[in-house]
Parts: sequence; C-alpha cells; structure tokens
Amino acid sequence: MSQSTSIRRQTERLGLGLTAILAVAMIGLLIIDALRSYPLVGGIYDQARIASWWLDHYLGTNVFYHPFMWRSIATGVLIGVVAPLVGTYLVHREMALIGETLAHTAFAGVAIGLLVSATTGWSGSLMLVALVVGILGALGVQWLAERTDTYGDVPIAIMLTGSFAVGTLIISYGRGMTGISVEDYLFGSISVVTPSGARLMAVLSVVVVAVVVATYKQLLFITFDEQAARVARLNVTWYNTLLIVMTAVVVVGAMQILGVILVAAMLVVPVAAATQIARSFRETLVCSILFGQVAILGGFALSISQGLPTGGSIVVVAIACYLLAILVSGRSTAAISTH
Repeated sequence: MSQSTSIRRQTERLGLGLTAILAVAMIGLLIIDALRSYPLVGGIYDQARIASWWLDHYLGTNVFYHPFMWRSIATGVLIGVVAPLVGTYLVHREMALIGETLAHTAFAGVAIGLLVSATTGWSGSLMLVALVVGILGALGVQWLAERTDTYGDVPIAIMLTGSFAVGTLIISYGRGMTGISVEDYLFGSISVVTPSGARLMAVLSVVVVAVVVATYKQLLFITFDEQAARVARLNVTWYNTLLIVMTAVVVVGAMQILGVILVAAMLVVPVAAATQIARSFRETLVCSILFGQVAILGGFALSISQGLPTGGSIVVVAIACYLLAILVSGRSTAAISTH
C-alpha cells in the first residue's frame, strides 16, 4: 500500500468517525429534548440552553438558543448520513429519479394530512402520514415495475406525475380551509421540523443504517449484477422493495428541510461528487456521507449567516462540492470496483 493510499484511508476513517460522533451527539440532543420534563434530564437540557446562549453571544447570532434550531440541525445531520447512504445504491443502479418520485408521493401524503387536519381537527403528525403514503407509493412503484412490460423508468414517471397531481387536487379542493399551507413542504423550511418529526427522523435513521449494514453484501450484489443474483437464488424482489422503502423513509425525513422540489439532491449530488474521487463502491459510500455532511453543515452556516433558505443553501453547497470534486479528480468518469 502506497503512502498516499494510506493517508487517504486514514482521512476517510477520521471523517467517518467524526460524522458518527456528530450523528450520535445529535440523537442524544433529541433524546434530551424529548425527556426534558424529567428532573435529571431537565438539568442537562437547561445547561445545553445556556451553552447555546453563549454560542449565540460569541457568534453574534440569535438562533442557537432556540430549541427548534437544534432539532433542525440534528435532522439535517442525520439526513446527511442516510440520504447519501441509500443514494449510493440508487445512483449506481441508475435509479436517481426514484427519490424525486417518492418526494412527490410524500407531498400527496402531506396534502392528505393537511386536509384531514383542517376538516376534522385531527392533530396527528403530518410526517407520519407522509411516511405511510410514501411507503405505499414505493410499493406501488415496485409493483408496477414487476408487472408491466414498459421500460424501467416508465412506472417511476407515472408515479411521479400521478402522485403530484393527486396532491395538487387535494390542495386545490381544500384551498381556503384552515390549516392548508404547503409552501414550506414544497421548498423546505426549518420551521417545518416539529419535535415529533425530528424524533421520527432519528428512529428511522438508526433503522436505515442498521438495515444497510445487515444487508450490505446482498444489496451490493443486486446493484452490480441483478441477473447473477437471481441465478444465485437471492430474493431480488425483496431486496429491491427494501431499497425503495428505505428511499421513501429517507425522502420523508429530508422533505422537512429540503422540501419536495430539492429533496432528491441529497440522494444524488453527494454520491455524484464521491464517484469522481472514489476508487471502490465502499469508498464511494464513505465519501458520499462525508460530502453529505459538508453540504448540510455548510448549508446551515450559509443560511444562518446570510439569512437564506436552508434547503437551497444545502443544495448549492452540495453542488459546489461536486464541481470541486470534478476539478480535483481531473476525470469525467470513475472506474468503480465492487469492493
């Protein structure tokens, strides 16, 4: 192993380790926020608020003292882990459009939840409704792909336009009713991240990471040679469904900050940047997560300092990382090994 390769791997491991520590810390903050009514946890929560006040004081801001900002940052950090993690499989299978499709499906779920809330007074979680509808949409895409003779991306296109049309009709029907407001879900907003939505994202992130770790070899096999996987009697349909459902889960969580229009960016752009410099699939996974974290943290920094929308800031930073990776790599395509 050359010295440059050794330094490269050490840097990747360091970055991945720091990302893991940050993600665990963010989950810890969400747990403290959820359990703050208990005396012991309440004391830790109060100390965290004081530390946030001092952070605002030194940075000259007025955002970190507010709990909703930390919930948004925690949600963003977790998105920066699971979106590129799942997106790496999607990009290598040429399924990048599926993220956009499921985002539009989740939008229909939000529309349904908003309409039900406005007409019946129901006060449940919109993210939970979006999650259920998103998963049903994912299963619908898989069902269409398995049972139709059309080209591979046709069922995806049909679901994309159909679900957005349904969401538009529902919003149009409910226009003027109290509670019908979808702009934040279309374009993303940190105000959309509710305590329940942030906690749901934490739980789903742990589940997605655990599933990917447990099924890494099977998903890798199917990604690069689906026919060989069928010959080897691997349940390809099951693993395809699992991947699409995980995508729906990630999309619903990311939609809170990025919005329906931009949500697919975190599934694709960090992976596209990683493929420019990575030499293997495993390295692509690691680098895409690192680029995802840079995009999330850099996007939040840009948003807070300049008063810009968070979702757009994150995507712009992600694209900047992609362009920088192209310049650094000096190649148009990357030869990726399956190791």
